[in-house]
Amino acid sequence: MLIVDALIVILAILIGVRIGGVAVAFTGAAGLAILTFVFGIQPTAPPITVMLIILAVTSLAGVLQCSGGLDYLVSIAEKILRNNPNKVTVIAPIVVFAFVVFTGTSFIAMALIPVISEVARGAGVRPERPLSASCAAASYGIAASPLSAATAAMIGILGTHGIDFGPMMMVLIPSIFIAIICGSISVYKRGKELSEDEEFQRRLASGEISYNSSGKSYTPTKEARIAVILFALAVLLILILGTFKELLPSWTQNGKVVTLSIANVIEIVAMTAGAIIMVVAKVKPAPVMKSSVFNGGVVAVMVCFGVCFMTDTFFAFHKNELIGIFGEVLQNYPWLFAIVLVAMSAILMSQGATAAALMPLGVSLGIEPTYLVAMTPAICCTWFFPVHANILASVAMDPTGTMNLGTWILNHSTMRPGLVTTVCSVVLGFIFASVVF
Repeated sequence: MLIVDALIVILAILIGVRIGGVAVAFTGAAGLAILTFVFGIQPTAPPITVMLIILAVTSLAGVLQCSGGLDYLVSIAEKILRNNPNKVTVIAPIVVFAFVVFTGTSFIAMALIPVISEVARGAGVRPERPLSASCAAASYGIAASPLSAATAAMIGILGTHGIDFGPMMMVLIPSIFIAIICGSISVYKRGKELSEDEEFQRRLASGEISYNSSGKSYTPTKEARIAVILFALAVLLILILGTFKELLPSWTQNGKVVTLSIANVIEIVAMTAGAIIMVVAKVKPAPVMKSSVFNGGVVAVMVCFGVCFMTDTFFAFHKNELIGIFGEVLQNYPWLFAIVLVAMSAILMSQGATAAALMPLGVSLGIEPTYLVAMTPAICCTWFFPVHANILASVAMDPTGTMNLGTWILNHSTMRPGLVTTVCSVVLGFIFASVVF
């Protein structure tokens, strides 16, 4: 039965992924229906806490986008890149990482890709280098962001197992940051220089491309500046309250002291900040509902609902069997679980859904929660197959033709910096976890 049920779960996910988009949420629910009505497995409960955090933080990011705040942040990033053109291979991924961490969405990388391509080309740097490293950085920035769906899932799952928000961020942010620099260095001299690249020289000679380009003039509105400041204060408040739990309100219930959970803190602060920005920056409700960031959050909630509800039901029902098969091995070699996380994230194409689907299994298998924190970067391999939006956009926006999707699927431009970043971030995660926890 374990094998049959596992095949149903895998097929439900693969069919949904093949159709694309939110379809995986519906196929996940269909898989749950088969497990429940055909095989009589009792469903657990949908991950409501995780879903609500995702909805709250993406709603806040949607308000920021409609206030002009994201455009303002992009203009800041553009200035940084244009002021350091010769170091774009290292600077670009760091900038992308920082902005994804701050906003909680990899959407912002899409706006930076054409700037990175233009700056690199203008400096005579092979665009493939900073673009490939930046695509990887955007994926990993999600795991280090206080406002991402992945962080929401981690807090919702590990918060009840002794993992506090602040220490978790103290492990993930530095380990992923250093790993991204390692990924950038791995492609620093990758490929031929533009002056020696035959395809680029052909396009240049034929007039298909030229070096003549300049950044667009942008003047942020007062509302955009205010929105970014308020957004930053909200992120800072969440970090402070998540780190210093003594600042949280508490109540006495049945003789026990109950403290406000960090999940509720994120939800309350995010929604409140969204309300303040809407009033102060005069943001209309309708554009927020139509914004790409908000819609991306809704899709993440749906995927979490359909897929994670199904996988949690499967893992809960077969918990004892799975522990018997894998428990001892993973307790002795916990890092092997990172390979499972890599495979699932590559298939689901979602850091948040991967965390919500597999982290409960890690807990059930007896893996130390601190180890699960260390392995969190492994949920970020959404770049593994060359179908991620950032990768496709990079190829489309690189007129030199250096950025490519590969000829054998797995030999695309982002594979090298992605693998280097994965290995380095997990290794560093274990090191930082041993110090922080």
